[in-house]
Amino acid sequence: MLGLTRRRLVALIAAVIGGVAIGAGAHFFTRSDAPAFVREVTGLAEIGIGGRFNLVDIDSRPRTDADFRGKLMLVEFGYTFCPDVCPLGLQLFADVLDQLGPAADDVQPIFITLDPERDTPEVLRSYVNHFSPRIVALTGSREAVDAATKAYRVYYKLGADRAANPNYLVDHSAILYVMGRDGKYLAHFTHETPPDRVVALLRRHL
Repeated sequence: MLGLTRRRLVALIAAVIGGVAIGAGAHFFTRSDAPAFVREVTGLAEIGIGGRFNLVDIDSRPRTDADFRGKLMLVEFGYTFCPDVCPLGLQLFADVLDQLGPAADDVQPIFITLDPERDTPEVLRSYVNHFSPRIVALTGSREAVDAATKAYRVYYKLGADRAANPNYLVDHSAILYVMGRDGKYLAHFTHETPPDRVVALLRRHL
Protein backbone atom coordinates (compact mmCIF):
# COMPACT_ATOMS: atom_id res chain seq x y z
CA MET A 1 0.00 0.00 0.00
CA LEU A 2 2.83 2.38 0.86
CA GLY A 3 4.56 1.61 -2.45
CA LEU A 4 1.33 2.28 -4.33
CA THR A 5 0.85 5.58 -2.50
CA ARG A 6 4.38 6.66 -3.34
CA ARG A 7 3.86 5.78 -6.99
CA ARG A 8 0.68 7.82 -7.08
CA LEU A 9 2.48 10.72 -5.43
CA VAL A 10 5.30 10.58 -7.98
CA ALA A 11 2.78 10.43 -10.80
CA LEU A 12 0.91 13.41 -9.37
CA ILE A 13 4.09 15.46 -9.06
CA ALA A 14 5.06 14.58 -12.62
CA ALA A 15 1.65 15.61 -13.87
CA VAL A 16 1.83 18.94 -12.07
CA ILE A 17 5.33 19.64 -13.38
CA GLY A 18 4.23 18.69 -16.88
CA GLY A 19 1.22 20.99 -16.67
CA VAL A 20 3.37 23.90 -15.52
CA ALA A 21 5.83 23.25 -18.35
CA ILE A 22 3.05 23.24 -20.94
CA GLY A 23 1.58 26.42 -19.53
CA ALA A 24 4.97 28.09 -19.50
CA GLY A 25 5.57 26.99 -23.08
CA ALA A 26 2.31 28.53 -24.24
CA HIS A 27 3.20 31.81 -22.51
CA PHE A 28 6.73 31.66 -23.89
CA PHE A 29 5.38 31.39 -27.43
CA THR A 30 3.84 34.87 -27.21
CA ARG A 31 6.37 36.74 -25.10
CA SER A 32 8.27 39.51 -26.85
CA ASP A 33 11.26 39.04 -24.52
CA ALA A 34 11.64 35.29 -25.16
CA PRO A 35 15.27 34.21 -25.54
CA ALA A 36 16.81 33.14 -28.82
CA PHE A 37 15.83 29.71 -30.09
CA VAL A 38 14.80 27.72 -33.13
CA ARG A 39 11.94 25.27 -32.82
CA GLU A 40 11.05 22.97 -35.68
CA VAL A 41 7.76 21.15 -36.05
CA THR A 42 7.74 18.03 -33.89
CA GLY A 43 4.13 16.94 -33.87
CA LEU A 44 0.59 17.73 -34.89
CA ALA A 45 0.19 20.81 -32.69
CA GLU A 46 1.83 23.22 -35.16
CA ILE A 47 0.13 21.97 -38.32
CA GLY A 48 -2.60 24.57 -37.86
CA ILE A 49 -0.12 27.47 -38.07
CA GLY A 50 -0.25 29.37 -41.35
CA GLY A 51 -2.71 29.44 -44.17
CA ARG A 52 -4.26 31.69 -46.75
CA PHE A 53 -3.95 35.47 -46.62
CA ASN A 54 -5.28 38.13 -48.98
CA LEU A 55 -3.31 41.36 -48.64
CA VAL A 56 -1.67 44.06 -50.79
CA ASP A 57 1.99 44.90 -51.31
CA ILE A 58 3.83 48.24 -51.46
CA ASP A 59 2.57 48.73 -55.03
CA SER A 60 -1.03 48.11 -53.86
CA ARG A 61 -1.10 44.85 -55.80
CA PRO A 62 -3.16 41.99 -54.33
CA ARG A 63 -0.93 39.27 -52.90
CA THR A 64 -1.85 35.90 -51.43
CA ASP A 65 0.18 33.16 -49.80
CA ALA A 66 -0.08 31.17 -53.05
CA ASP A 67 2.14 33.76 -54.78
CA PHE A 68 5.12 32.43 -52.83
CA ARG A 69 4.76 28.71 -53.46
CA GLY A 70 8.03 27.05 -54.37
CA LYS A 71 10.03 29.21 -51.98
CA LEU A 72 10.60 29.06 -48.25
CA MET A 73 8.85 31.95 -46.53
CA LEU A 74 10.18 33.88 -43.54
CA VAL A 75 7.18 35.63 -42.03
CA GLU A 76 7.12 38.41 -39.44
CA PHE A 77 4.07 40.26 -38.11
CA GLY A 78 4.71 43.74 -36.75
CA TYR A 79 4.37 47.44 -37.47
CA THR A 80 6.62 50.29 -38.55
CA PHE A 81 6.25 52.29 -35.33
CA CYS A 82 7.55 49.32 -33.31
CA PRO A 83 10.44 50.53 -31.13
CA ASP A 84 12.30 47.25 -30.66
CA VAL A 85 11.52 43.72 -31.83
CA CYS A 86 10.19 44.46 -35.34
CA PRO A 87 13.31 46.20 -36.69
CA LEU A 88 15.48 43.54 -35.05
CA GLY A 89 13.49 40.83 -36.81
CA LEU A 90 13.80 42.54 -40.18
CA GLN A 91 17.52 43.06 -39.70
CA LEU A 92 17.79 39.36 -38.90
CA PHE A 93 16.00 38.60 -42.19
CA ALA A 94 18.49 40.81 -44.06
CA ASP A 95 21.47 39.15 -42.37
CA VAL A 96 20.12 35.69 -43.17
CA LEU A 97 19.68 36.59 -46.84
CA ASP A 98 23.25 37.88 -46.98
CA GLN A 99 24.64 34.70 -45.41
CA LEU A 100 22.66 32.46 -47.73
CA GLY A 101 24.23 34.00 -50.81
CA PRO A 102 22.74 32.68 -54.08
CA ALA A 103 20.50 30.28 -52.12
CA ALA A 104 18.58 33.35 -50.89
CA ASP A 105 16.76 33.33 -54.24
CA ASP A 106 14.71 30.43 -52.87
CA VAL A 107 13.74 32.28 -49.67
CA GLN A 108 11.13 35.03 -49.49
CA PRO A 109 11.00 37.20 -46.34
CA ILE A 110 7.58 38.74 -45.70
CA PHE A 111 6.59 41.48 -43.27
CA ILE A 112 2.84 41.73 -42.49
CA THR A 113 1.72 44.85 -40.68
CA LEU A 114 -0.56 44.73 -37.66
CA ASP A 115 -1.25 48.45 -38.04
CA PRO A 116 -2.74 49.02 -41.52
CA GLU A 117 -4.22 52.37 -40.51
CA ARG A 118 -0.73 53.90 -40.28
CA ASP A 119 1.23 51.42 -42.38
CA THR A 120 0.16 52.38 -45.87
CA PRO A 121 1.98 50.87 -48.86
CA GLU A 122 4.10 54.02 -49.13
CA VAL A 123 5.12 53.87 -45.47
CA LEU A 124 5.93 50.18 -45.72
CA ARG A 125 8.03 50.70 -48.86
CA SER A 126 10.34 53.15 -47.11
CA TYR A 127 10.50 51.03 -43.96
CA VAL A 128 11.40 47.61 -45.37
CA ASN A 129 13.79 49.02 -48.00
CA HIS A 130 15.87 50.29 -45.11
CA PHE A 131 16.62 46.63 -44.30
CA SER A 132 16.47 44.86 -47.66
CA PRO A 133 14.63 45.49 -50.94
CA ARG A 134 14.02 41.74 -51.08
CA ILE A 135 11.57 41.88 -48.16
CA VAL A 136 7.94 41.86 -49.29
CA ALA A 137 5.79 44.10 -47.07
CA LEU A 138 2.05 43.51 -46.92
CA THR A 139 -0.91 45.45 -45.60
CA GLY A 140 -4.65 45.48 -46.21
CA SER A 141 -7.96 46.09 -44.54
CA ARG A 142 -8.31 45.46 -40.83
CA GLU A 143 -10.41 42.41 -41.65
CA ALA A 144 -7.75 41.03 -44.00
CA VAL A 145 -5.00 41.58 -41.44
CA ASP A 146 -7.08 39.93 -38.72
CA ALA A 147 -7.63 36.90 -40.96
CA ALA A 148 -3.87 36.58 -41.46
CA THR A 149 -3.15 36.88 -37.73
CA LYS A 150 -5.74 34.23 -36.98
CA ALA A 151 -4.16 31.86 -39.49
CA TYR A 152 -0.72 32.31 -37.92
CA ARG A 153 -2.00 32.42 -34.33
CA VAL A 154 -0.56 35.88 -33.78
CA TYR A 155 -1.56 37.87 -30.72
CA TYR A 156 -1.83 41.65 -30.96
CA LYS A 157 -3.63 44.49 -29.23
CA LEU A 158 -3.80 48.06 -30.45
CA GLY A 159 -3.00 50.82 -27.96
CA ALA A 160 -6.07 51.92 -26.04
CA ASP A 161 -5.09 55.57 -26.54
CA ARG A 162 -4.84 55.38 -30.33
CA ALA A 163 -7.77 57.75 -30.88
CA ALA A 164 -5.90 60.56 -29.11
CA ASN A 165 -2.28 59.51 -29.52
CA PRO A 166 -0.90 59.25 -33.08
CA ASN A 167 2.20 57.51 -31.67
CA TYR A 168 0.30 54.69 -29.99
CA LEU A 169 2.00 51.32 -29.56
CA VAL A 170 0.79 47.84 -30.51
CA ASP A 171 1.37 44.97 -28.12
CA HIS A 172 2.06 41.81 -30.10
CA SER A 173 3.73 38.41 -30.10
CA ALA A 174 7.27 38.32 -31.45
CA ILE A 175 7.61 35.04 -33.30
CA LEU A 176 9.19 34.71 -36.75
CA TYR A 177 7.93 31.82 -38.88
CA VAL A 178 9.55 29.54 -41.45
CA MET A 179 7.01 28.19 -43.92
CA GLY A 180 7.80 25.45 -46.43
CA ARG A 181 7.72 25.55 -50.21
CA ASP A 182 4.17 24.21 -49.94
CA GLY A 183 3.16 26.94 -47.50
CA LYS A 184 3.10 24.67 -44.47
CA TYR A 185 4.70 25.49 -41.13
CA LEU A 186 8.27 24.26 -40.62
CA ALA A 187 9.67 26.18 -37.64
CA HIS A 188 9.67 29.39 -35.65
CA PHE A 189 12.32 31.46 -33.93
CA THR A 190 12.79 34.86 -32.29
CA HIS A 191 14.43 38.14 -33.28
CA GLU A 192 17.34 37.24 -30.97
CA THR A 193 18.21 34.00 -32.76
CA PRO A 194 21.71 34.18 -34.33
CA PRO A 195 21.56 34.43 -38.13
CA ASP A 196 23.76 31.36 -38.60
CA ARG A 197 21.25 29.19 -36.73
CA VAL A 198 18.46 30.37 -39.01
CA VAL A 199 20.66 29.83 -42.06
CA ALA A 200 21.44 26.27 -40.95
CA LEU A 201 17.73 25.61 -40.52
CA LEU A 202 16.88 26.98 -43.95
CA ARG A 203 19.64 25.04 -45.69
CA ARG A 204 18.13 21.80 -44.40
CA HIS A 205 14.95 22.63 -46.30
CA LEU A 206 16.37 24.21 -49.46
